[in-house]
Amino acid sequence: MERIERHACAGGVQEVWRHRSGVLGCDMRFAVYLPPQAALGECPVLYWLSGLTCTEQNFITKAGAQRHAAEHGLILVAPDTSPRGEGVADDAGYDLGQGAGFYVNATQAPWAAHYRMYDYVVDELPALVDAHFPTTTARGISGHSMGGHGALVVALRNPGRYRSVSAFSPIVAPALVPWGQKAFMAYLGEDAAAWAEWDATRLVAGAKERLPLLVDQGEADEFLDGQLQPSRLQAACEAAGHPLELRLQPGYDHSYYFIASFIGDHVAHHASALKE
Repeated sequence: MERIERHACAGGVQEVWRHRSGVLGCDMRFAVYLPPQAALGECPVLYWLSGLTCTEQNFITKAGAQRHAAEHGLILVAPDTSPRGEGVADDAGYDLGQGAGFYVNATQAPWAAHYRMYDYVVDELPALVDAHFPTTTARGISGHSMGGHGALVVALRNPGRYRSVSAFSPIVAPALVPWGQKAFMAYLGEDAAAWAEWDATRLVAGAKERLPLLVDQGEADEFLDGQLQPSRLQAACEAAGHPLELRLQPGYDHSYYFIASFIGDHVAHHASALKE
């Protein structure tokens, strides 16, 4: 690994690292915030998955999460949103290809050669983080929009791996909305049955663990009705008896202004579970 950024922040250190990913077959970057407590011993880890068009930079420069992580003694890890580089398949649209990995394992050409963001987030990245930083075995996961979809799916598919999960403005039913349908058709093919493995509203019904879900959604979000549809997750959780706290926030949109306003609540939610 090569460290390419290092900044003092909120009493700790914000770093960005580059490494060669065997899972994705390309160079990847991820951000890691080490709170002041990490200089004294091991700390729990909160993973953050960003949304469409984002890199690891959006969260670390706009969310203001570091001061909350420093307060609670959490390491923050934010990967990029997709594989990148020469030879990695791409698309002219912002919602497919580089910057839009959707946290799935692609099965279709040309995407299958590199687009295995699920395996990267669940296996390769945590192994790398645990090997190089002072982490405990306690992990939480969160994210925004496409990354909110990723956080919910990753947690629901891996009972026992994460102690906490939350999301901002998640794409809760990607199999039923344009963003998800476009990505799933390209990455996973035409078999809609295969899409169910990557749809939080489908996964809730068969979840083997009742990990409480915390979701914040802005009521002024321009994508609320067309792409996000949190009521679908609410209905799925009610039918399955799965704990969900869905908070609809009046006046807030889809931006990092929204995330920065409530990220402290989410970090505290994760800290409570990660320190048990």
